[in-house]
Amino acid sequence: MTRRGLILFLVLGVAWGIPYALIKIAVAELSPEMIVLSRAAIGAVILIPLAAGRGELRAVLVHWRPLLAYTAIEIILPWFFLTTAEQRLPSSTAGLLLAAVPLVSVGAAFVLRRSERFTLINWIGILVGMLGVAALVGFDVAGSDLIAVAQIAVTVVGYATAPIIVAKWLGGVPGIGLAGLSLGITAVVYAPAVFLTHSWPTKVPSVPVIASVLILAVVCSAVAFVILFALIAEVGPVRATAITYLNPAVAIIVGAALLSEQVTVWTIVGFVLVIAGSWLVTRRGSGTSGTRIAPVILPEPIGSLSD
Repeated sequence: MTRRGLILFLVLGVAWGIPYALIKIAVAELSPEMIVLSRAAIGAVILIPLAAGRGELRAVLVHWRPLLAYTAIEIILPWFFLTTAEQRLPSSTAGLLLAAVPLVSVGAAFVLRRSERFTLINWIGILVGMLGVAALVGFDVAGSDLIAVAQIAVTVVGYATAPIIVAKWLGGVPGIGLAGLSLGITAVVYAPAVFLTHSWPTKVPSVPVIASVLILAVVCSAVAFVILFALIAEVGPVRATAITYLNPAVAIIVGAALLSEQVTVWTIVGFVLVIAGSWLVTRRGSGTSGTRIAPVILPEPIGSLSD
C-alpha cells in the first residue's frame, strides 16, 4: 500500500469507527428519527452539489428503482435500528456486533450464488465469527437488551445484503452521486416521520449533542464517502474492504475514552473472534476448487462502490 493509501485507510478507519460513540451521545437528547434526519440531510446538502458538479446525478437517477431499494435497505432502516439500539447498548458493543457484517455478507453470497463453494477455512471462519457474536451477546449484553441486539441484527442484514443490489443493478453508477441521492431520499422520508411523531427536540440540544450530529453528518457520512472513493482509486476495491477490521477497534477505544465504557474480557474475546472469523470467511481458496468469495462489505455506512 502506498503512503497516500495508508493515510486514506487510517483516516477512513477513524471516520467509520467513531459514529457509534457519537450516536450514543446524541441519543441522550435526540430521538433516533431526528438523528437520522439530521445526519442524512446535512450529508445530502454536501454531497448532492458535489455530485451535480461532477455530472453524476443523471446516471444514478436513471436507475431509480434499485436506488430506492438500496437506500431503504442500506440507510433508511439500518440507521434507524442502529440508533435505536444504542439507546440500550454500549457504543463499543454495537460496533463489535456490526463487525459480523462480512459473515452475513458471505452467507448471503453462498445462498444466492449456489455455484460457489466454500473451503474448510471459510466454514471455520463462520463458526469462529458466530462464537464471537455469541460471546458478546451472552456475556457483554444483559438479557434485557436482547431487543437491542435484534435491532443490530436488522442493521447487519441490511449492510450485508444491500450491496447485492449495487452489484446487480448499480455497479456502474458513480459512487458519490449514489451516496448523495441516497442520503437525500432518506432525509425526504424522515422529515415527515419526525413531524408526524413529534420527535423533534423541545429545546436546543447541548453542545456535545450538536457537535456529535454535525460530525456524524459531515465527517462520518459526506467526507467519509469522498475518502472511500479516493481509497478505492488508490488501492482497489478489494484491499479497501480491509477497513472492516479497523472500525471495531476504533469503536472500542473511542467508547472507552469518550464514554468511559467498560472493556471487559469478553469484549476482547468477542472482538478477536469476530474479526478472525470475518478474515477467515472472506479468504479466497487456492486453485479451482476454492470458493470465489464476494468482497467484504464495508459496514459503516455504505458498501464498496466503484467511482
